Amino acid sequence: MQVEIAEERIFVLADRFSLDHAEGRAWARRADAFGAVAKLGGLLNRSGADDYECVYRERRLQPFWRLHATGVTEYERTRSYAVPVAPGVQTVQFAGETVTADQGQLRLTGLESCREETSREFLFDGLTRAQTPSLANYLKFPGAATEADVLAEAANSGVVVVPPQNKASMLVREVVSAAIGKVDADRVLEERVTVDVVDLVYRPVYAFRYTHGGKDGVIEFDGLTSDIRPDGATFEQYLGKVLEPRFLLDVGVEAVNLFVPGTQLVRMVVEHGAKQIQQRNRES
Repeated sequence: MQVEIAEERIFVLADRFSLDHAEGRAWARRADAFGAVAKLGGLLNRSGADDYECVYRERRLQPFWRLHATGVTEYERTRSYAVPVAPGVQTVQFAGETVTADQGQLRLTGLESCREETSREFLFDGLTRAQTPSLANYLKFPGAATEADVLAEAANSGVVVVPPQNKASMLVREVVSAAIGKVDADRVLEERVTVDVVDLVYRPVYAFRYTHGGKDGVIEFDGLTSDIRPDGATFEQYLGKVLEPRFLLDVGVEAVNLFVPGTQLVRMVVEHGAKQIQQRNRES
């Protein structure tokens, strides 16, 4: 089996809104952070509705992973075919061979040459590792490739850069395993999996913590969709912390040192780098 893995990349999606805009929108929904009872109390008691204080605000970059894999398998297998013939037919000649009819059918045996191709995109939540197809909604927004040291500068300037809770190598293992399909074959001629996208994508999120009646509540504002989440969270534990680049981009030979039940991986050749993969695709 041949496994090709593209170079890992980091992307940051561009924020569509300012902190002031996000805070204004969140302030208008502050009561929602404390549940329906607090909201109803605010409607009945307008003085109480203004008894809120914003005690913490953050702009953060929240991660998710995007991977894309294609699989190609070429193989051969011997199969028999039942071909109906007209009543009264006793024999038929095919390629110089005489085939005898049996109960109105000819039994032909041939060698099938097969090729199967698959293509699939994987989107993983960077905090839970759960596959989350809805993250595709963020891919329509513009962004730019960046480096770990640029994220470190952002962290030093006050942006909360949340590290992913799962390594790229573990996700590549999962993707490669999913891309290896079981085939009914007598002989496999080629088996290749190409992970042509390994992207760590950061999206902007604003969060505001309020106090009211001795309780805390958090409102989140999505920096791309402008959606507001009243049951949000903050990540000040990562404030000012610099990410470890080797943790972000750790795909290597380890990533394909895997075992897939029911499949014998006798030989694995790893090719690393997007340029090599692109050149290979052009040639094929």
